[in-house]
Amino acid sequence: MTQILEGLGSTALPVARRRRRLIVSVVGCVVLLVFATAAAVALRTRGADSRRVYLSTDGWPKTGQGAYQLGSEQPAASPDEHPVPIASLAKVMTALVALKHLPLDGTADGPTLAVRDEDVADTARRTNRDESVVAVRAGERLSERQALMALLLPSANNVAVMLARYVSGSVDKFVGEMNATAKSLGMTHTSYTDPSGFDSATVSTAVDQLTLARHVADDNTLTAIMSTSSYRIPVAGTVYNTDTLLGQDGFVGMKTGSDDGAGGCFMFRSYRSVRGFNTELIGVVLGQRGDNLINAGLYAAQQLANRIAPTPAHP
Repeated sequence: MTQILEGLGSTALPVARRRRRLIVSVVGCVVLLVFATAAAVALRTRGADSRRVYLSTDGWPKTGQGAYQLGSEQPAASPDEHPVPIASLAKVMTALVALKHLPLDGTADGPTLAVRDEDVADTARRTNRDESVVAVRAGERLSERQALMALLLPSANNVAVMLARYVSGSVDKFVGEMNATAKSLGMTHTSYTDPSGFDSATVSTAVDQLTLARHVADDNTLTAIMSTSSYRIPVAGTVYNTDTLLGQDGFVGMKTGSDDGAGGCFMFRSYRSVRGFNTELIGVVLGQRGDNLINAGLYAAQQLANRIAPTPAHP
């Protein structure tokens, strides 16, 4: 009999036992479905970063630092200003130095950069490190304008290095020019060690970055590029600006930055209605923390702007 039961397998099991197994299987599926749904909701919440628990209620970021200037008023800064990593805000200085060497007038595209095999290999290495890059192909030719769009919209680290080598002959020489330019602007607590900001030794303060922001706000080329929402590049295709506040709530551009060391950073420009006048607000937040670091910087800047001057305006 035992052999007969073993040969029949599960079909010879008592009905009650089979029912118990069926119930357990159904319950297990329900539990898995609940967990999957919860995970999907958690991912959506993480991406949206809706809780924003890191924001304070008095305007200044709860953590990190900030600085701003409203119109012709004196600049203001949060307490405890000290040099910290700034991630891709470094690319604003990279673009400024590149344009100092190779000015762009009007709609001119400037000289072209030839993508080399070494650039493709460098892009692959950076991709493996989960850096921000755009796709490139050996033999591709990027105009200066296309390179600057790749640098400042999707924040391409690989293009930052390509620009540095093209402009100055070597990355080290270009970084030296970045530091010399910072010194000439009075950015006394800033040190650049790379053109992309990926190196955590590239540090600055919110006050110094505000100085830079006020300077580049007078550059029509940079202003136009950093207020562009999307742009098409030959191999990479259409790239998009990481500044999702652009065109909303009075915000007209500048640059995001984020990584684990720097947190969320945002150099911003917005127009606010102050005593019936459209007034320019330029500011910087550094070191913001949250589920989504880019959003953390954006939300902190939005909060700060709304605290300073609650009514958005248009230029």
